[in-house]
Amino acid sequence: MMQEYRSNSYLFGGNAPYVEEMYEAYLDNPGSVPENWRAYFDALQNVPAVDGSDSRDVAHAPVVASFAQRAKANAFGLKTTGADLAVARKQVHVQSLIAAYRFLGARWASLDPLKRHERPKIPELEPAFYDLSESDMDISFSATNTYFTTAEHMTLREIVQALRETYCGSIGAEYMHVTDPAEKRWWQQRLESIRAKGSYTAEQKVHILNRLTAAEGLERYLHTKYVGQKRFSLEGGESFIAAMDALVQRGGIAGVQEIVIGMAHRGRLNVLVNTLGKSPAELFSEFDHSAPENLPSGDVKYHQGFSSDVSTPGGPVHLSLAFNPSHLEIVNPVVEGSVRARLDRRGDARGASVLPIIVHGDAAFAGQGVVMETLALAQTRGYYTGGTVHVVINNQIGFTTSDPRDTRSTLYCTDVVKMVEAPVLHVNGDDPEAVVLATQLVLDYRQEFNKDVVVDIVCFRKLGHNEQDTPALTQPLMYKKIAQHQGTRRLYGEKLVAQGVLPSDGPDQMVKEFRAAMDAGKHTIDPVLTNHKSKYAVDWAPFLGKKWTDAADTSLPMAEVKRLAERITTLPPNFKAHPLVEKVLADRAAMGRGEINVDWGMGEHLAFASLVASGYAVRLSGEDCGRGTFTHRHSVLHDQNRERWDEGTYIPLQNVAEGQAPFVVIDSLLSEEAVLGFEYGYASAEPNTLVIWEAQFGDFANGAQVVIDQFIASGEVKWGRVNGLTLMLPHGYEGQGPEHSSARLERFMQLAADNNMQIVQPTTASQIFHVLRRQMVRMFRKPLVLMTPKSLLRHKDAGSPLSEFTRGEFRTVIPESNSELVADKVKRVIACSGKVYYDLVKKREEKKSSDVAIIRVEQLYPFPHKAFAAEIKRYPNATEIMWCQDEPQNQGAWFFVQHYIHENMTDGQRLGYAGRPASASPAVGYAHLHQEQQKALLDQAFGKLKGFILTK
Repeated sequence: MMQEYRSNSYLFGGNAPYVEEMYEAYLDNPGSVPENWRAYFDALQNVPAVDGSDSRDVAHAPVVASFAQRAKANAFGLKTTGADLAVARKQVHVQSLIAAYRFLGARWASLDPLKRHERPKIPELEPAFYDLSESDMDISFSATNTYFTTAEHMTLREIVQALRETYCGSIGAEYMHVTDPAEKRWWQQRLESIRAKGSYTAEQKVHILNRLTAAEGLERYLHTKYVGQKRFSLEGGESFIAAMDALVQRGGIAGVQEIVIGMAHRGRLNVLVNTLGKSPAELFSEFDHSAPENLPSGDVKYHQGFSSDVSTPGGPVHLSLAFNPSHLEIVNPVVEGSVRARLDRRGDARGASVLPIIVHGDAAFAGQGVVMETLALAQTRGYYTGGTVHVVINNQIGFTTSDPRDTRSTLYCTDVVKMVEAPVLHVNGDDPEAVVLATQLVLDYRQEFNKDVVVDIVCFRKLGHNEQDTPALTQPLMYKKIAQHQGTRRLYGEKLVAQGVLPSDGPDQMVKEFRAAMDAGKHTIDPVLTNHKSKYAVDWAPFLGKKWTDAADTSLPMAEVKRLAERITTLPPNFKAHPLVEKVLADRAAMGRGEINVDWGMGEHLAFASLVASGYAVRLSGEDCGRGTFTHRHSVLHDQNRERWDEGTYIPLQNVAEGQAPFVVIDSLLSEEAVLGFEYGYASAEPNTLVIWEAQFGDFANGAQVVIDQFIASGEVKWGRVNGLTLMLPHGYEGQGPEHSSARLERFMQLAADNNMQIVQPTTASQIFHVLRRQMVRMFRKPLVLMTPKSLLRHKDAGSPLSEFTRGEFRTVIPESNSELVADKVKRVIACSGKVYYDLVKKREEKKSSDVAIIRVEQLYPFPHKAFAAEIKRYPNATEIMWCQDEPQNQGAWFFVQHYIHENMTDGQRLGYAGRPASASPAVGYAHLHQEQQKALLDQAFGKLKGFILTK
């Protein structure tokens, strides 16, 4: 076989001398070889040396010739023989063999508890591949670049045995794709020094068996007591609970004080009870449907979150299991955001004190795009969390995939993490000690290097996807194997009995004790701390039970407005801003002095400045949000004379006052789903920070629709989770086409119920100022969805005088602004929202209409009934109400506000619609058609009522 391989390979057979000669020429002068060979040899230079170093290869021929010449000259004082050179060449081959095991040894690891697959043929792992035969096995070779022994030499037999024990046992390690030599050496030292085999005391082994017993015991107890009810059993993957225990306990020793866990439904109930210490009696009440139901909606038990404090040898550790929907992997960025908020609260920039753990299924980890998006956040400044421990419950079947050729296009389900160079330890779930060791190693790596790392627990799923599923329908062979499997707990228990760690009845006695605890509804985690409270814990009580109508003073004294304006328009000495930015700052300074009206960007800045000066942190993230997509914000200034790319920026909002709260602005990577999920998670853990996600265009928010639907809109009614996240979604019809016009207002309106969110479309600089301040100053935390403008950012009439910042508040409805209009003469009231207001005012001036009033609905949800009704009543002779909008009729707010408007109309009044006709696309792409539609809707707003008319 080996001879056939060599004869077929372009690196062997008759080609070998040719290739070796060409490689020597390449090392001497890369330009001397053909381009295709140069590319191949270039790639070889990126392969790390077997000692983990990044040293470049050197030509062999000159070295060999030099040694030969010196030998001839007796320079060594010794006579070098051909045999010596042969041994030297074999030493090189031994090093290649060692490197091969470090790269490929995982392919031969014993990972599958079901033993369904033959070991693959990998010639590179055979000594014969390197011309090493049985006659070489007892020859001593240098072992100084390994960690198997303190001796300098080992026989080839010992080296091969050590390599196979380390890399081909119950743990398959992948770390050689990591570019940092120090990290590679760390893994080599940790794995090779113990041959990838843990050493545990009898007490520790009994504890591992206890965790397996708890994991299996809970599942079997639920299976018999609640027959047929869905629970998404962990059976077949019980070692996962031992892994979670190892992470918590070792994490406490390593200085971790908080752990935030994200996971899907598989094994979730087990984690709740056996890791977080949720009372079994409380879990049983959810199965019995006797648990309190005090939420508007609620959710199934395997989506519920939980938190607790547990004792570890290093002190108390707070555990939080994030609530999440069935949408797999979407909880990942939410967990990361929550962790970042907790780290910021602690002032922990390194990330040592709070640990994110994300638990994945094998199919979802390989299949869901949000996994890649979240991994891409890992080492960025705005989203860094100190490294995440990823645990894969790899049941080798995914959901119900009947053919493994359809599961993915990669060798391992974890291959996606190689994009961030995360090491992976694959481990056989039937070897609990190996699972615990692998888990301890990944935790140590995370704490040492603050990077993502993965433990992939290869196991199986004893039952179907849920307890009503029959997996043998599509996986008959696999489930024959599973039916014959005795169970991990039993196998490990028998091992401990054989080792004399337990008496013969010891494992069964543990099962009986656990069953008794379940019957009594007792905790299985000992001890769960009931009276511990961290100084970093957040009290959400002040934000509960509040109403959106609660008053909030959002105005500022004139002196404070002017002080803030001066601070945010002053540059450091010798800082050279771009001429366009200098003009912006000069204008803003004039605004601060009251010489010209405040524009939108300045209104935002005054809101942010006033909040951070008052102790409220501000976190703003999104694509290009530092400058602003439409270059209106300029919150990050760039020195035009800077000499280094990573220097020369100045953020005025970070220099507002001594002891101010942080202002953080982040130009995110090009992701919507993961970044919005991250910010939701951040806001869910930090109510005293104004957390804002800004879409580049509002249209692009639909790339994060799962976050909007499953968390932002429904998180409170399902899980009772209060969240004050703010979304800024640029929205407005200015002829920019289908993908740059609409933030899909109608989708948010459709999701609006149970007072779950605030949907606002402000039209002036003072309105954005007041609504942003209201979001923090008022003790009311609900998501705020802002339809922010584009053309209005520089619209003269959208500016506001300073007086509107020093008195008043956010107005949910803005009355008619023309003081010359006689209310009794008004026959039609046009109600609108957003940019179209300014188009309507211009149209009215052109028509010289004196019997039409125009009012703006700035808050679309919760609908301001009292304010709106008051405006309608101002016009006693108005017989017509017209709703006018930019959006097509089947989009925008029309279908959702018409019944609100109807409710506030007086008897005899008629309601009509003016706007674009219904459309499958949010907007047209043809400029002339846009203009025609714009003219038509304005004509319709002032024309006769037609089409759908609703009469009170």
